[in-house]
Order: sequence, then C-alpha cells, then structure tokens
Amino acid sequence: MPRRVVLGVAGGIAAYKACEVLRGLTEAGCDVTVVPTKAALQFVGAATWEALSGHPVATDIWTHAHDVPHVRLGQQADLVLVAPATADLLARSTQGLADDLLTNVLLTAHGPVLMAPAMHTEMWQHPATQRNVALLRERGIRVLDPASGRLTGADSGPGRLPDPPAIVAAALDLLRRPPTTDMAGWRVTVSAGGTREAWDPVRFLGNRSSGIQGVELARTAISRGAQVTLVAAAMDVEPPAGAAVVRVESARELHEAMTAQASSADVLVMAAAVADFRPETADSKVKKQGVDGVDLHLEQTVDVLADLVRRRSGPAPVIVGFAAETAGSAGTLEELGRAKLARKGCDLLVANDVGDDAVFGQPTNEALILDVSGEVTHLPRAAKAEIADGVWDAVVRHRARHS
Repeated sequence: MPRRVVLGVAGGIAAYKACEVLRGLTEAGCDVTVVPTKAALQFVGAATWEALSGHPVATDIWTHAHDVPHVRLGQQADLVLVAPATADLLARSTQGLADDLLTNVLLTAHGPVLMAPAMHTEMWQHPATQRNVALLRERGIRVLDPASGRLTGADSGPGRLPDPPAIVAAALDLLRRPPTTDMAGWRVTVSAGGTREAWDPVRFLGNRSSGIQGVELARTAISRGAQVTLVAAAMDVEPPAGAAVVRVESARELHEAMTAQASSADVLVMAAAVADFRPETADSKVKKQGVDGVDLHLEQTVDVLADLVRRRSGPAPVIVGFAAETAGSAGTLEELGRAKLARKGCDLLVANDVGDDAVFGQPTNEALILDVSGEVTHLPRAAKAEIADGVWDAVVRHRARHS
C-alpha cells in the first residue's frame, strides 16, 4: 500500500521547488495530497498541484467540509512534510494556531512531521525564529537547517530551501522505519568520501570511496534528532539536507577538521576512506620525457582515527571507526576487525568486506560492528540507509551502557 504523505506548501518564493519534491515523492511510490496555504497559491496554482499529485487540492477547511479534511488528512497521513516552511508558518506552528487548513493538519498529525524552512537570512537568524525552531524540535518535529546559497534577488546566505532530492530523501528516511528521536540533542560529526593526495598541480592519488555510506549515516542521524556536521572529502553524492558541511580534500585537511569538531561532538564517526600514503608534491606538472615510468616517493599520512582517540581526555566523544577490508570470509573479517579495534582504540568499529566491488559506489552494504565491550553485531546486506540505522542502534546501546 502506498505511503500517504501530506505535502504542505507555505507562501514563499521557494514554493515552485515543492513541485520537484512532489514529483520525487510520487516517483518513490508515495500517495501525496498537497495542502497549500492561501499565500502559496499566489506562487503556484491549484491546477499544478492537482496535475502532479493526481488529487484535488483543498485550500481551506470549508472545501468538502463533510469529509472533515482538517482532521482526516492529519490523522491518516504517514508523514506530513512542509516545504517550504516560512518563518510565519514556523511561528504559527509553535503557537498551535489553526487558522488555515495546513495548521489544522499539523495539529492533528499522527505520524512524523518534517519541515524544510526557506526564508531570507535575517529571518532565519532572528532570535524569534531560532526559538521557534528549537521549540518545534523539542516537540519531536524534524526541522531541517536550510541550505546556504542564492536567495531572492542578489542576496546570498543561509535560508535557501534544501535541494528537492535531499528533502525527498529525508522524507523517505522517516517513512522507512518507525519514527524515533533517540538521538535528539546529540552533536554528531561524520566524515565521508575519499581523500585526495596531490602529486602535482593536476594529479592526485585517491581511492574509490563514493561517500554514500557516510552520507546515509549523516542523514539517518538527522532524522533521529541529532545535530550533524558532515566533513566531506571527495564524494559522488550530495550532502543530506540539514547537515552543516565542511569540505576537505587531503588527509591533512580532514584531520584538522575532525580535530576541530572533536571538542564539541558527542559522537565522531570516521566513515571517510583516508589515504594511508601521500606522494611528494611537485610544483609543476610532471611531464612525460621518454622514460618508461616515474618513481614516486610515498610517505605515511597521519592516522586520523588513532589521533582522535589519543587526544580524547574522557569518555566523550564516542568514536566510531570504519575498516574497509578484503577479507574473503566472515571469520577473517572479524579477526581483522578485532585487531584494528584494539590497535586504534576506538569505541566501535564497523568492518566491511569491499572485495569484488561489493561496497564502493554500491547502494547496499553488509557490515560487522564490533564494540569495545565485546558486543558483535552482524548487519546483513541491505540498503546503506538501513546499515546506517544499524550503526546508530549500536552507538545508542554503547552510550546507554556508559552513561
């Protein structure tokens, strides 16, 4: 049975992007009913919403009043998504107002509620808006942080609606499993992607990490209530909506970024594939000069995971490492994982076998989670979002044991 989604659209210029959100949800198999505010209809007309959703659009509580839409829509929805959510709508939601159909739906929602704000930078950063967002999050409503970028006119800054595919991915994450806020208030930093070590101004040594697993870890942490920073090396995918992003390239830059995050994080996850070696860097492009080959001198890069553990002065942050191995068997993978867990000194280690193109760039993964307490969790092959939830489940258990 298709999952039922109410897509609320508030009256901002970003309302036109909600058409892409609607299309993404319907292509994912969702049954979507659009509830625009009166102001939203000034930007996108009802005919557009009806054509894209296949459902009539109710614009007020009096339309089809015999069906009691202001109650029924919220009660029956598996998810209520508001994109864009304006400063005005956020404020009305915190007060529990019910002065239009959308706010009535928000008050009667039985399932999770996700809001994707979009507004001018000054409006987003205003203390009133920030208090409203904090209050909504305390009530269990997922409020994504907006993206930074071009706004109306020539202005640029935080307040831009996250990209529609990222909003759709966040919504599908909430529909995929029962809603939980077991990570509410956590400050989480996740590294993702692969580092690139410069050889000369045009070449580098790198690896095959796509960043998918790290992005799914960040996305699922956000959907579970955490405040997430993504330290992003080279990735084939976009960061998730709602994450603060720190861009890095080399192992040295990643080490600096993770070290800076460590003092304020509750959990650090080293999912990035960090180059173990880097070449001496030439100042100009190395040319072919009739020789058969080129000798490269490689030096070891900093061991980021081990150094984060070494610098830690207490039980926080919880540090999660990753081990990409070519083990060949489950027994060998566990043996290699246990050795690395002891060597690095982290709290949990996620080991996976990357041989036979089974992980890098693939939508699925299989993992073994080793806890320093001795707990071992096998995650069978599944979508990387489900693997990410399995990792967070293990982290939640670890923190509960050591709280």
